Amino acid sequence: MPGFVEVEQVTKAFDTRRGPVVALAGVDLSIARGEIVSLIGPSGCGKSTLVRLVGGLLAPDHGSLRVDGQDPLVARAAKSFALAPQSPALLGWRSVRDNARLLVRVNRGAEQHPVLDDAAIDDLLREVGLGDFLDARPRQLSGGMRQRVSLVRAFALGAPVLLMDEPFAALDEITRAEMRYLLLRLWSHHRSTIVFVTHSIPEAVMLSDRVVVMAPRPGRIVAVETIGLDRPRHEAQEDSVAFLGHVATIRRALHEAMVP
Repeated sequence: MPGFVEVEQVTKAFDTRRGPVVALAGVDLSIARGEIVSLIGPSGCGKSTLVRLVGGLLAPDHGSLRVDGQDPLVARAAKSFALAPQSPALLGWRSVRDNARLLVRVNRGAEQHPVLDDAAIDDLLREVGLGDFLDARPRQLSGGMRQRVSLVRAFALGAPVLLMDEPFAALDEITRAEMRYLLLRLWSHHRSTIVFVTHSIPEAVMLSDRVVVMAPRPGRIVAVETIGLDRPRHEAQEDSVAFLGHVATIRRALHEAMVP
């Protein structure tokens, strides 16, 4: 049975001053509906390029991509994607609640998936610990709090696919760990299909159903690790033999991918 997201023999190159650089070569990946898949690998292996291709922001040079049976451009027009970037990109003159509602308001009348109404978005902000900051401005928030607003804004859109490109990279390790479990809690309610880019092996293992290991020059998939941890995930699992085994296997695959 085809996956909800299908990537078949995708190749993408970019022109540079030194000539064409192949960002991805012959990539195959199938992602099930509601699955969390993390992409991990060294800089330059094409992780972000693959996310942009899935989201219809780039077109492949060769190969094909389908999202729920549609071309990514068609899926994008149908508002099938929400993006959580590394920077929360909040509007400084808007309140927390207005930033969280922004994508829903911009797309009002154009959405083709159930979106949260204003009251539900406020409830979600309270659930993630921002109930006392609904009228605050972004400058009054910590980095972790701003990223919480960004997550709520993405989930509020009701998009079936959430593309996350290193959303926690700028956070300190304690806050970053908190954000992992917040994301899992939100996902458990909405069951979006998530493609998550990270450089953190423990983060990838804790979040994912599968971890895709990529190598550069050219960008390609060299290993896929299925994560055998029970859901719902919890912090105690990080000390388990199973968790540490997955971390070790992925680390070894990354090291082997870097061998010329």
